[in-house]
Amino acid sequence: MAGEDCVRKRQSGSTTTYRTSENEEMQRRPEGERSFQNASNGRVDVDHVITRKMQLIAEAEQLKPAFMKEVDSHFTEFVNSLVAKSALLDSSSSLFPAPCSEKDLHKAKILRAPPEHGKIFTARRSLLDELFEVSHIRTIYHMFIALLIVFILSTLLVDFIDEGRLVLGFDLLVFVFGKFPVVFCTWLCMFSATVIVPYGLFFQWAQGYCSSSHRVIHSLFYGMLFTFFQTVGLGLGPTYVAVSYALPPASRFIVILEQVRLVMKAHSFVRENVPRVLSSVKEKSSPVPVPRITQYLYFLFAPTLIYRDNYPRNPTIRWGYVATKFAQVLGSLFYAYYIFVRLCIPQFRNSSQETFNLRGLVLCIFNSILPGVLILFLVFFAFLHCWLNAFAEMLRFADRMFYKDWWNSTSYANYYRTWNVVVHDWLYYYAYRDFLWFFGKKFKAAAMLSVFSVSAAVHEYVLSICFGFFYPVLFCLFMCFGMVFNFILNDRRKGPIWNVIMWTSLFLGQGVIICLYSQEWYARQYCPLENPTFLDYLKPRSWSCHMQM
Repeated sequence: MAGEDCVRKRQSGSTTTYRTSENEEMQRRPEGERSFQNASNGRVDVDHVITRKMQLIAEAEQLKPAFMKEVDSHFTEFVNSLVAKSALLDSSSSLFPAPCSEKDLHKAKILRAPPEHGKIFTARRSLLDELFEVSHIRTIYHMFIALLIVFILSTLLVDFIDEGRLVLGFDLLVFVFGKFPVVFCTWLCMFSATVIVPYGLFFQWAQGYCSSSHRVIHSLFYGMLFTFFQTVGLGLGPTYVAVSYALPPASRFIVILEQVRLVMKAHSFVRENVPRVLSSVKEKSSPVPVPRITQYLYFLFAPTLIYRDNYPRNPTIRWGYVATKFAQVLGSLFYAYYIFVRLCIPQFRNSSQETFNLRGLVLCIFNSILPGVLILFLVFFAFLHCWLNAFAEMLRFADRMFYKDWWNSTSYANYYRTWNVVVHDWLYYYAYRDFLWFFGKKFKAAAMLSVFSVSAAVHEYVLSICFGFFYPVLFCLFMCFGMVFNFILNDRRKGPIWNVIMWTSLFLGQGVIICLYSQEWYARQYCPLENPTFLDYLKPRSWSCHMQM
């Protein structure tokens, strides 16, 4: 009995000590956190919830690298820890007081990330960087490298058999990237103008808006100047250089894609900062919130199209990582070269001498599926992963979510959202949401159609200028089949069969694009017109080229 009394006293003492330490810990917590946990009236501190969510996301991002390294070893304890973190993130019990009703909880959950806050940047790695730490996924990457080696050996052996010697020329690469000095000068002029003109116009407008007695006229004047610069300075100027100097295809792609990027960057800068100035003037606060030129300059190089004064930054630069990414970009470039040399050029070189018929078109499309899919993978890997990650690393830009797991999509709606997150964010915040803000939330279908139209038109504009002819294959696929599949293969499709259907349609689409654009390119080379009219630029030459041979 005496032993039992002793045990009871020890347990009572330890319980008292635990409660005392717990009370001391509660006293040491920040005032905002204690007030949030002690709330009992059902109201939610939205800023605190968002801050807490961002902290938990940062913790989850820190756990990801270790998690990916340990996947192969199946560490159950670590997986349970990650699940616990996820449960803590989505748990309502720790974020909302018990007396809240279900309706209030749902409303508070929506307020955790209100749309008016826009895109929230947070430190996170690219998905492929995480997946490549798994040996099974890294093996797929090794398989693509092995395929490149096979392409190189095949090309060398064929050249040796045909020529009796090794032919190591890269005439195709030299041709498509020709006239590089013109490209560099054009880019330098575009970039300098984008640094000076939009920032200067915004600065002058913001400084004069407070003291102006005719603010509407003042804003319209500077708005017209900005629109004129976007349309003529960045719009017509680079296009005129690309056409008048007869730049080769890859050089035109550099100029036109940089043109589109800078137009979107300038629009984002103005679109994000004008409301801040208007709000500051309305609240009669000073000084006027004009970003520094260094912040704008950083944004022009940063791998995002959404302007913020500050972004999450990494502490150091891994120059080895940068070198690896640029080496992978160079390797992808040679990969594309061998794909065209081995799979495309032999097929399309003499296509204009054959009669254009349905049988030949079907065979051409299916023969173009393999090179089309490989080119799709290379564009994604070289640009969206390697190129953007290399610049992000050099700028210490920490948010690396340039894409999501688009390959797992079971709907085209999800594919469009996850394939290119950088462009999707710009279209969502500045095209879709602004359309709904202007016309009302009842016009969601019209807003979606407008976004599709803008995206399809810009894609077709880029291809038309870069190839030197108008052949709206991509536009028709985007607007017709893309819109149909967007509504048929919607987010309610979750089964694996829908992922198979999506990939099948994607393969066929790539085959159509490679086939028709390649046929038209060679038809324009083999069947030139001496005095072409405007309609000759619009009519597909590949449909009638065989008649002139």
